[in-house]
Amino acid sequence: MFRTPILALTLFALASGCADERQADVSRPASAPLKITSWNLEHLAERNGQGCRPRTDADYAELRRHADALGADVIALQEVESKAAAERVFDPARYDVVMSARPQSRRGGSCYGKPGQSIGHQAVGFAIRKGVSWTRNDDLSALALGNPDLRWGVDVTIAGRRPMRLLAVHLKSGCNSGRTPSDADCPVLFDQLPVLERWIDGRAAAGESFAVLGDWNRRIAASSDAFYAEIDDNAPAGADLTIASGNQAASCKARYREFIDHIVLGAKATARTVPGSFEEYRYDLPEDRHPSDHCPISIKVAP
Repeated sequence: MFRTPILALTLFALASGCADERQADVSRPASAPLKITSWNLEHLAERNGQGCRPRTDADYAELRRHADALGADVIALQEVESKAAAERVFDPARYDVVMSARPQSRRGGSCYGKPGQSIGHQAVGFAIRKGVSWTRNDDLSALALGNPDLRWGVDVTIAGRRPMRLLAVHLKSGCNSGRTPSDADCPVLFDQLPVLERWIDGRAAAGESFAVLGDWNRRIAASSDAFYAEIDDNAPAGADLTIASGNQAASCKARYREFIDHIVLGAKATARTVPGSFEEYRYDLPEDRHPSDHCPISIKVAP
């Protein structure tokens, strides 16, 4: 028999495994910086041999090795088929995994240059280390623009003395620079822009510490980038944005020297960033053996 109604409710909540909120483990030092990472896992499927990057048990084990080496507290995920797929890399005994609620995409057909392999669902989400207290906010479904094949944003709040709002995104591909109206991808990406800007402005107006992180599919750090210039307008106050990578060149792939994965911080989050903490994780393997076509990027923020 429960001794008090409060105890009964607490134990019920723990037993029910609520997916929308997790409480901090007291073993985590309150003063420790929070390491925040973004990682596109390149068509991570639930089952062996599936999707555009078919994998074996050994391949999933290799991804788990790199996940451990990251040492991250919060990881924004892209190109993940489902929660079950993410949990093949991020052990549910060590991480809470939350994925977008977007229904399964109707997108199908062969993977580019890989006949006989069918493209799978791509979702955005987070893996959050147990011991980090967090709550889930509504998904930013408006990023899909009503198109079932475009990805939603996933929005969580990392709790603590100074909460931090994080939005994981995977924006439209195919318009990594410029703004060519004749390119079918650029109008779609720029239609996503006001949705993203409204989210940013809402956080700034509320006085929140926030970041947008993920695969932007855009070289926004390039001088006078048209996409970034429209969202980095410091209106309202607090919406003055910082790209965590600064002037650092990308080094994951020899062919590409500019990042398309980004961690973009509002003014309050920028002030909390540990100086010099931005890093691009490098796989200890030749490029042709990388476990994903993207390398994780990370920063540390003060609690």
